[in-house]
Amino acid sequence: MEHQHEHPETLPPSSTTPTCCKCGGPTAMAAPPPSCYPPPVYRPIRAPAINLPPNNNSQQAIILAPVPQAKPVPPISPPFHFQPPSKQIQSPDDLRRFHDSDSGKHFLGFVVALSESIRSKRISDPCHVSPVTASIVSILETLIQWVDQIPPTQQAARYGNVSYRVWHDRLVENSPDLMLKFLPPHLEPSTVEIVPYFSDSFGNPSRIDYGTGHETNFAAWLYCLARMDLIKQEDYPAVVARVFVKYLELMRKLQLVYCLEPAGSHGVWGLDDYHFLPFIFGSSQLIDHKYMKPKSIHNDDILENFSKEYMYLSAVAFVKKVKKGPFSEHSPLLDDISGVPNWNKVNSGMLKMYKVEVLEKVPIMQHFLFGWLIKWRMREVREEETRPSLIKRNDV
Repeated sequence: MEHQHEHPETLPPSSTTPTCCKCGGPTAMAAPPPSCYPPPVYRPIRAPAINLPPNNNSQQAIILAPVPQAKPVPPISPPFHFQPPSKQIQSPDDLRRFHDSDSGKHFLGFVVALSESIRSKRISDPCHVSPVTASIVSILETLIQWVDQIPPTQQAARYGNVSYRVWHDRLVENSPDLMLKFLPPHLEPSTVEIVPYFSDSFGNPSRIDYGTGHETNFAAWLYCLARMDLIKQEDYPAVVARVFVKYLELMRKLQLVYCLEPAGSHGVWGLDDYHFLPFIFGSSQLIDHKYMKPKSIHNDDILENFSKEYMYLSAVAFVKKVKKGPFSEHSPLLDDISGVPNWNKVNSGMLKMYKVEVLEKVPIMQHFLFGWLIKWRMREVREEETRPSLIKRNDV
């Protein structure tokens, strides 16, 4: 077909004379107006929140925050008032009340004390193992055996194998009896309070997921045992090297066998999809190590030979196992931390990060439980308890 359009003999002089897009000659058709806007940027229908870059406010809060310090756990004394724990945190104001309270300060101080207890020690190093500690390890081994007894269901979904719910139902059904294996008779009524912490330490059966909130519940359960003086300060190294290491073994098996979905994962911008505490305890283990530095995580031979002795190396090795591609791309935060000069700074940074990114996040802490062992608004309760005695003194 022949190309046709009007070519006028004369056109008024203009720097914007329209031309034919095919033949290049002048045309009477008006040129389209020049666009003053850049081309539209493609935006997906649903932008995944898990891949958002890190929040600058959180980074600044971590940098400015003081390093948390260890605190002794205050023991309870009779009369005991054990009660079913409940959720209380619903807003940032609630979080501030918790962190300003004795409960919040002592709980974080307990985590720091556990970290300090394993400083410069290997997992296999000898440590004092009390009957209670040995019993807890035995309970966790039982839970691992249940995974072998309840195989995953064949299904098309990538995440969330429904057989996990069968495993979790067995956990909830047997938790009170498991607690009675180490509770002395006078503390048996505490099951009403400590069982909810324990049963919520291994993931959520409805969503079939697991995250740092569940891990924090396990730490809270250990804290409750410490308040009841079942875990003493001399037990702390074994609590980390025996109990928590066995807990990690169980959780990694649950994650792999039942394909637990990461709860609230930050994707590549997070430290880990599931855990945080192994990086705190593990970095403490490596403080003052003669040969291994933070950059040693890039040496696969070191990871292979020493991951059974150091939790930090084990955590990095697990990340490399379950994630594909270059380490700097799927775990940029861990890659950046490997440039820190020494493990002492890594450990202090991890403690600050745990407080800001886990304990100060409403979506995580809204599931945290409060009862008599971990009191809500402890100062107000204490004021109410002491008020009658003050009145009596004034009357006298």
